[in-house]
Amino acid sequence: MSTSAPAREIRALYDQETIRVYQAYSDLIADSALRHQTFVAPPFKLERMTWIKPSFLWMMYRAGWGYKDEGQKRILAIDITHEGFTWALAHSCPSHPEEGMSDEIWRQLMTERPVRVQWDPERDLFLRPQTHRSIQIGLSQQAVILYASEWIKRITDVTPLAHDIHALVDAGKLEAAHRQLPWERPYIVESDAS
Repeated sequence: MSTSAPAREIRALYDQETIRVYQAYSDLIADSALRHQTFVAPPFKLERMTWIKPSFLWMMYRAGWGYKDEGQKRILAIDITHEGFTWALAHSCPSHPEEGMSDEIWRQLMTERPVRVQWDPERDLFLRPQTHRSIQIGLSQQAVILYASEWIKRITDVTPLAHDIHALVDAGKLEAAHRQLPWERPYIVESDAS
């Protein structure tokens, strides 16, 4: 990863139709999602906020390569439409007030918008924080329903990939580990996101 990356830049694996995000779940939710190729309730809870992450390594940090706990043992790659991703960003507010934003304005945005955005330090292969940040997107209310019913085009279990890369890192085979990483590149958000 380049150390000259902008402090905040969306980087993702994407093609003409979709952008890939990651989530980690228990066997129960993961098996259901893979079977239905979307999230269905139950076992998925549509009333809860769900966080999607375009960064593979940030997902590895959050889920400990799938070894952290039973609730995050399965790493899912979810390919969603560009339109859905753009809609989410257009209907978002920061998860914490940003510099220069009054608490009152931030609280108003929180009530009006169903999506939260936060920027956390990107991670390297050792899951150490980097100087540049990676976007996390929290979907709630209308956004979760749209995510599950319209945006998702494909769900893939990438737990074996996560375990393989982790094993290479543990063995000190960093070049081989880097070659296995998803090719994430800067993602340009369309300006018309209504």
